[in-house]
Amino acid sequence: MKTTPEHDERIAQMTFASVFPHYLAKVEKKGRTKEELHQVIGWLTGYDEKKLQKLIEEKVTFRQFFQNATLNANANLITGVICGYRVEEIENPLTQKVRYLDKLVDELAKERRMEKILRAVKSD
Repeated sequence: MKTTPEHDERIAQMTFASVFPHYLAKVEKKGRTKEELHQVIGWLTGYDEKKLQKLIEEKVTFRQFFQNATLNANANLITGVICGYRVEEIENPLTQKVRYLDKLVDELAKERRMEKILRAVKSD
């Protein structure tokens, strides 16, 4: 799915610190915890709680945030619509990663089971 260059750049320049409180408020409103939010973000990015706090304090942009992240190998299993965009069809890689994160936070707020959110792959 095509996004405009302006849209992609606006997302790239947003700071993770400016969005994190909204993520937290959204999940806590539905009875989920900050620890669960950190678990979801950590699953996607490889960042632990200490690193996340540092990135928040440094007010890194989403561009910087995902530049140093180790994206989970199963991130491509994140599908669905968020903010009017089907995440698996977003062409800009950075915008897609941000929308992956948005989608995971949304699923956490919708009280999905953690193993579903973290795309646990069953091994037989």
